[in-house]
Parts: sequence; structure tokens; C-alpha cells
Amino acid sequence: MAKTKSAYFCQSCGYESPKWLGQCPSCKGWNTFVEEVVEKASSRVPEWRSTAATKGESKRANKAAIIHEIVYSEEQRILTADKELNRVLGGGIVPGSLVLIGGEPGIGKSTLMLQVALTVPNVKTLYISGEESEQQIKMRAERLLQTAKADCYILTETSMQHIFKQIDQVQPTLLVIDSIQTLHSSQIESAPGSVSQVRECTAELLRFAKETNTPVFIVGHITKDGSIAGPKVLEHMVDTVLQFEGDRNHVYRILRAVKNRFGSSSELGIYEMQGSGLREVSNPSEIMLSQREEQVSGTAVAAMLEGMRPIMIEVQALVSNSAYGTPQRSSTGFDTKRLNMLLAVLEKRFGFRLSAQDVFLNIAGGLRVEDPAIDLAVIAALISSQQDIALSPHITFAGEVGLSGEIRAVNRIEQRIQEAEKLGFVQIFISKYNTKGLDAKKYDIAIRPMATLEDVFRALFG
Repeated sequence: MAKTKSAYFCQSCGYESPKWLGQCPSCKGWNTFVEEVVEKASSRVPEWRSTAATKGESKRANKAAIIHEIVYSEEQRILTADKELNRVLGGGIVPGSLVLIGGEPGIGKSTLMLQVALTVPNVKTLYISGEESEQQIKMRAERLLQTAKADCYILTETSMQHIFKQIDQVQPTLLVIDSIQTLHSSQIESAPGSVSQVRECTAELLRFAKETNTPVFIVGHITKDGSIAGPKVLEHMVDTVLQFEGDRNHVYRILRAVKNRFGSSSELGIYEMQGSGLREVSNPSEIMLSQREEQVSGTAVAAMLEGMRPIMIEVQALVSNSAYGTPQRSSTGFDTKRLNMLLAVLEKRFGFRLSAQDVFLNIAGGLRVEDPAIDLAVIAALISSQQDIALSPHITFAGEVGLSGEIRAVNRIEQRIQEAEKLGFVQIFISKYNTKGLDAKKYDIAIRPMATLEDVFRALFG
């Protein structure tokens, strides 16, 4: 019998220590160490390798190769029926990749993964659940109206040893794990969901994915501060990290790529939660623009980019006299520090007295925006609210604002202009430094190049 040893693990980052520590040296967290009994490392035999050894397989040792002698071939990606997921992943599922998807409870992670497992064409999938019974999964599949697919196998199991035995029998082309916190390996003598169990189970799935060239999707829980539960090394081990966001009180969900070794890490997909599952939203600009019967002050439309996708979003601002001694500064979906910087530019450079007024800013639709190109729309919405002058709903903005009040150029201006033209906008305000090499005659929308904020104020408010 193998000897066992006791070690202490940080529940926040997974740092291992032979003794208990009050503060973690890695993440600086206090009182995060818990004791776990683990087997001696020399006696461990990975579940996947032990299963393969029963079939007489042996792993061939790799040899070093000169880089110019390595033959590279384009990966043949697996395309799902979900176009939003395909784009977020960078063009489809890469064989042998390990994808981690996290999100709040009840946000729709299991629904999304079951939809993928049921609708991938000509692919045998194995959906492993450690949280629900087969009857519960069948009931959800009936609601999704996708039960006609015959190549989807359901397994309710939490033991890694039993899971790999079923994998050997089924031989799936795609594997879905829901969720990693429910699995446990016989090599680790600690409770499921602990740092060592999560790390060991993920390592076994990573070995399986790379050695068999099988893509694996892992569903992960999140902590109360929004980060994925378990050690931080979990996010470093996987190839792609997806975050499923949204408010359970609203119908729209956002799938955001946080890390992606096979594509852009700034892509997002938008879904609408319905009774029959998640529906793809192909034109998110329509849901980001509010429908109003009358024009009101304090609103402006920005032409922004998320990854490769242009999106028109509505910026809402409210500037009012402060009822207390200290004025309030609040923003939803926009960086508060950048809002304070823009307010300082308006007060210092152009004389707008905003230091004694409350300022509230909101990005409609629930998006969190980091594109600096919406600075111009934020400025326009703020001044519109303070002066109580409504802007035309047929005007949009795309420009970054500098500290001296200049309007700086933004990238991929042609895509922003085309999206604004497609949605019926009449004018778009851009930086004059974006007009170099831009053929304005091929667009039906009027392009208004501006050098400073003073030019914008004169054009909007006279």
C-alpha cells in the first residue's frame, strides 16, 4: 500500500505548502490554507494512462526537433450548429483542445453544453454529468427539441476511473464534462471540489485530450467574486477559457472569450434565453439600441468593436445637481476611472462645471465595454444631459478622446462605418486622422471628421 502524506493547499490559487500558513505567499490571501491528504507522488499512476495500459498501449517518448523541420498543417476544426460559439472559439472546435466554460449558477452553462452535444453534425458526443440524473438531462433535451440525434451518449458519473472505462467503450469524438468540481480521482484522497482533486482531474482530461486528439469541454463553477472556482492553475492548463455572463432577470446572455490559444481572446457571442433553449442573436446592435417613442437628452450611440464584430451600442448619461456635499460618480458597463478622466477634460479644457454635479453613466444592453472608441459618445451624452438638449437618434460616434481634448483615430473605422450605414444612421462623427486613405464617396452615410471636442460641440449644439 502506498504511503500517504498530508499537505496544505491554498483554496484561492492552489499553492502547496508542507505546513499551515496564515497568509498565502502566492496570492497574499489570508486563512485560505486547508489540509488535504494526498498520495505520494511517486506511486501515482494517472487514470488515463492506467486505462490505456490495460490495452497494451505505451507512450512513445518525444524527441527534440529543429523548428524549420517541423511540418505544420492547418487544423481541421469541428463546426457546430452554433455560429456564435464557432466565432468565439476562433472558427470552430479544435481537435485535442481543452475548453473551460464558467458562469454563475442558473445562467445556462449546462443548457449551452447540452445544445452543443446534441447538435454537432456527424460527431459522436459523450455528455458526462455529475450534478444531474439521466432523467433530468432527458427532460432538458426534450425541451430543447433536439432528442432526434442518435450520436449523443449520456453518462452520470463522478469517478474518473469509471469515466475513462466508459470513454474506452463509447470512443467519443467530443467530450463534455459537467462539472469539473464534482469529479474525483482515486489517486487523490481528498473531497471532490478541493484544489488537489480539481487539478488532478483536469490534468487527466488534458492528457486524454492531447493523446487522443479529442476535444473536451469542461464546465466550471465560479466564486462569489466572479472568478472560476478552484486553483488559478486550472485556467493556465486549459487552451480556452469562456465566460458565460448575464443577468438571470433578463433574457440575454453573453459568451465571452477570456483566453484562447486558437483565436482572438476578445470575441463575444450573444444569446437569448427562451423556453426552448438558447437562441443565437445574429445582429446584437438591434437589442443594444433602445426603442423610444420620443427623443430625450443624455443618450448617444457609439460604434464599437468586440473582437471582429462591430456593434452599435447606446450610451446613457444623467447629469444632475448634487443633493449632498460630495457629488456621486457611478458607471455601469464603463470604466469609472476613464469616466473621471473625461469629466476632468471637460472641466479643464472647455469650462463645463461638472465637479459639483452628480454623474451617472450606463451602457444599455448589459455590455461591459473596453473599446476607447466610445469616448466621443460618452462625452456627447454627458453634455447632452447637462445642457438638456436631445441629440438626433440618426447620429453615431466613433473616436477616442485625449487629455488635451483632441479626437484620436481608432482602428478598423471602415467596419464601424459599414455597420452604422447598415442600421440606417445618417451621420457618423469620427476623427479627422481616420480619413487618410478613406473613400467617403462609397458610403451613403455622411462622414463628419472632427479634430477636437470643440468642433463636435459646435456641430451638435451650435
